[in-house]
Amino acid sequence: MKILLTGGSGDVGTLLTLDLLALGHQVINIDVAPPKIEGTTFFQGSITDRDVLAQAIQAVDCVIHIAAWHGIHEKTKTPAEFHDLNVTGTLNTLAAAASAKVQKFIFISSTSVDDVNGLYGHTKILGEEMVRTYAARYPDCHYITLRPRAFVPSWNKAVYKNFIEWANWFVKGAVHINDFKDAILAALALPHDLHNKAATYTIDGAYDYSAADLQNWSDQTFAKYYAGDVDMAQKYGLDTNRKPKVLQIPPEQQLPGYRPQYSLKNVLADL
Repeated sequence: MKILLTGGSGDVGTLLTLDLLALGHQVINIDVAPPKIEGTTFFQGSITDRDVLAQAIQAVDCVIHIAAWHGIHEKTKTPAEFHDLNVTGTLNTLAAAASAKVQKFIFISSTSVDDVNGLYGHTKILGEEMVRTYAARYPDCHYITLRPRAFVPSWNKAVYKNFIEWANWFVKGAVHINDFKDAILAALALPHDLHNKAATYTIDGAYDYSAADLQNWSDQTFAKYYAGDVDMAQKYGLDTNRKPKVLQIPPEQQLPGYRPQYSLKNVLADL
């Protein structure tokens, strides 16, 4: 399959590219930054440039639309910059895919759509609305929206200066970037459901705690699961009393084939 990644040079795009190439797919990457790995066909440019998009999308089977400013950019990017990339860029990508008769379109949204007045969340709301509109106009294409919660990797030093700082963020409730990459692959493998023209799936991480323990949380719950790691966790400043926020995902928003693997157990092992 010939797959176009917008923003393919970023963290999730790089991980995804490695797997796609290993699976035998042909990967096209459009990004303002050069790719971190070899083996792709690279178009340097922004999705705000319709001419570059038109060149990159020729004979493509699937588009995985990753490129966006995120919540971490709200302090450095203006509302106009967010709108240009996240809204106009998404419209350009949808239009180019429709023109090229692309068979599948995977839109990377965010659970930040719950923040209806937020700068980032609002642009993703508009993006999802456009995806639903294009799904109605072009039913021959399979449109899928993924809503992951934050998936910043531990190695992104522009956000977290070290692993400890990242771990303290992760234990609040998050999805590991490797799990989110696997969610995209699961979406890629889904057959076209003619009865659900624009399916939306929410992506959360893996949790070791039972539903009963989460409901009846106490300062001893952490020790119940990780008794041998309490002293180490506290030594490095992890809040062992913190109850993670686990998303309650309705059945229709659960992505078939997705099984997250990286939980707090893995964080402690890495620590």
